Amino acid sequence: MITNDVQYRNTKTLLAQFHQAAENLQAEFADVSDNKLHQLQIDAVRSQAGDLEAEIAEYEQLRSGATTSFTANSLADLAKLLIQGRIARGWSQRRLAEKLGIAEQQIQRYEANGYATTSLTRLCEVAAALDLQITETARLTTPAA
Repeated sequence: MITNDVQYRNTKTLLAQFHQAAENLQAEFADVSDNKLHQLQIDAVRSQAGDLEAEIAEYEQLRSGATTSFTANSLADLAKLLIQGRIARGWSQRRLAEKLGIAEQQIQRYEANGYATTSLTRLCEVAAALDLQITETARLTTPAA
């Protein structure tokens, strides 16, 4: 997941490199008789490019401000919700850090490790700073014994 503008620019550059690599492979293998292996290589590069395109599209959609609701399937997805909320709000990591009264690098660390080392109190503070309403539903996945 792209979490900031630097990653966004780097991902766009990487995507252009993948597109160029696919074109180069296509041209290089145009006259090869055993095309199956070469086609697998081209497909692999295009698949990676597709993954990058999806990440770019998600980031651009969030940055547009058009997305205001996010879904998580588990508590483990809470970090992604917080990051998506920050991006959709149009806030940089620096702005969130300023709102919380902490260093920007701390937000970078939180997001880099998926808020894994963050206390529940801090998670609540981040959600509140973003004015991100998180609703919870808990259900037993197996019947009681």
